Amino acid sequence: MHTDRIKALIRKIKNSSISMDEALSALKNLPYEDIDFAKVDHHRAVRSSIPEVIFAMNKTTEQTLSIARAMYSKGKRFLITKTGDEVYNKLDIKEASFNPRAGTIHCGQPARKKGFVLVVTAGTSDIAAAEEAKETLLFLGSRAEALYDVGVAGIHRVLHHKELLNSARAVIVAAGMEGALPSVVGGLTDRPVIAVPTSAGYGTSFGGLTALFAMLNSCVPGIAVVNIDNGFGAACLAHKINIQR
Repeated sequence: MHTDRIKALIRKIKNSSISMDEALSALKNLPYEDIDFAKVDHHRAVRSSIPEVIFAMNKTTEQTLSIARAMYSKGKRFLITKTGDEVYNKLDIKEASFNPRAGTIHCGQPARKKGFVLVVTAGTSDIAAAEEAKETLLFLGSRAEALYDVGVAGIHRVLHHKELLNSARAVIVAAGMEGALPSVVGGLTDRPVIAVPTSAGYGTSFGGLTALFAMLNSCVPGIAVVNIDNGFGAACLAHKINIQR
């Protein structure tokens, strides 16, 4: 349940359009719903502005589907990350939308988006993490745009978009290999930069560790760094920054 639904419920009680028992019935699954193998936190968005999201990795298809159905039954919306077409093909909720590049399935999102977050990648190989970030931002209610394949091997590509960088309230930068692009972007704009190291790269990239260490050791002050391939985490931070203005 989200803040707007709770406010609407309170108004209905005040206007006597629903009874106290009906209101209690609507609130009975707060703060969570126990479905045996999972405790679905329907109240999280009220506490932290970020609703519970289904991380599908290492869950069975049926577990993922059961949690999604529980969320849909209470709030008519959910987001699944790190998932694939097997889950989507078995999901019996026709409003759901699948982004195979992002590995996400979502149902329901705010019609009006707030602010503006820019999602940037160094290369095409980094798009999966960036798309996960973009899908998460849209689900949470932030307006998001993408700027892909503007890495340091052709530095003129990102320099051409300085005006766009400076128009965003926050910038997410996904990069693999040596992970240099967040430092470049951080040196070009005063906007908060959130760096996402990706696992794209050859042997000594060590599955994204080289990019992660490079970003953590950036000489540009004020860059935040999330975990490897964690577009979702970057989007949550960017959304919280975005809605503060």
